[in-house]
Parts: sequence; structure tokens; C-alpha cells
Amino acid sequence: MDELTLAAPGSDVSIWALFWQAGWVVKLVMIGLLAASVWTWAIIVDKIISYNRMRAALNRFEQVFWSGQSLEELYRTLSERKTSGMGAIFVAAMREWKKSFEKGVKSPLSLQTRIDKAMDLALTREMERLESRLGFLASVGSSAPFIGLFGTVVGIMTSFQAIAGSKSTNLAVVAPGIAEALLATALGLLAAIPAVIAYNKLSSDAGKIGLRMEGFADEFSAILSRQIDEKVAQKAA
Repeated sequence: MDELTLAAPGSDVSIWALFWQAGWVVKLVMIGLLAASVWTWAIIVDKIISYNRMRAALNRFEQVFWSGQSLEELYRTLSERKTSGMGAIFVAAMREWKKSFEKGVKSPLSLQTRIDKAMDLALTREMERLESRLGFLASVGSSAPFIGLFGTVVGIMTSFQAIAGSKSTNLAVVAPGIAEALLATALGLLAAIPAVIAYNKLSSDAGKIGLRMEGFADEFSAILSRQIDEKVAQKAA
């Protein structure tokens, strides 16, 4: 057996060179992981911006809602434009409120139930919008290391095939396949680590925003419930 020697000092071991030297399977793995990493960062940046905008919108709405402005006036203002967050929940409840009173309220309990359902549906749609594409981050975080490991296995198999073909354990023969394998592993971790961290953080942020909207829905339901009781009492008088 030949004595183990080092690879040639001038050999190119840059990332770009390792990519081009890799087999087509390893190349596909690397390209897929790079694409997943780029899309992961695009989602992270987009979600950070959209969550900050949502928090600002919630703060503005709460300030206007509790300022003493009449519900009818606020409804007219918000119904004329596209709303989100608490605004969407408020418009859904007020729309059901107005439709019910226009047709005549026969049962206060059924009206309250319909309003609550309208707010629940609006809240569900808002949460779906907040949590959209977070599943991709979870998928990348859980699968990218295994995809990188697949590239590692293929790279090591290439190394063993090169050893068998040349009947030599020279590092110049072994090193390229091992380097490709390690690069595939590194790309898998590069995609997975930010995806896992971002998924946990963004899921927590979405949950907190959802709790704020749910709290508003409960408060607004109580306000409408009192107004329903007052209207029923006025009719009875």
C-alpha cells in the first residue's frame, strides 16, 4: 500500500472549485440547500417587517378605538378601505351587527353568537396570514441537515470509489470527495440553523400578536353584548 501523502500544495480547494468538482448528485443537493437558505432569509426579513407593521397598526387602532370615537363613525372609516388585525375583527363584528339590526333582531343570544363567530373567523384569517410560510421554515430546519447528510454520504462514496479505482490512499485522491461531503454538510447546517431560530422567534411573535387580537375580540364582544341588552331593554320599555 502506498504511503499516505498530502495533496499538492497548489490544488484549488475553494468553495467554488469544490462545487464544480462535485458529482451531479452533490451539486443538486448544494443548489437545493442554497436556494432553501436564500428563500429562508427572504421569509425572515419579510416576516420581521410585516410583524413590526402589524404591531404599529394594532397600536394605532387601539388608540383610535379607545379615544371615544363612535363605533358607527369608526366603522364607516374602516369599511371603506382594506383592514387587517384588530380593524378586520372590528369590521366583521360591526357588519354582522348592522345586518342583524337591519333585518330585525329576534333573539339577542343568537345575535351575540353570530357576532362572536364573525370575529372568530376574522381572527382565524388574520392568524393564517401571520403564520403563512412559517411552515417552510420548520420544514427547512428539520430536513436541511438530513439533505446535507445525504450529500455527505454521496461525497464519501465518491471518495471510496476513487480509492478503489486508483488503488491508492493518497490524499490527492481522497480529499476532493471528503471536501465535497463536508461542504454539503455545512450548507445543510447553514440553511437549517437560521430556519430553526427564526421559526421559534417568529412563531412566538405571531402568538403574542394573536393574543392581543383575541383579547380585543373578547373586550369588543362584551361591549356589544351590553349594547344589545340596552337595545332589548329599550324595545321592551
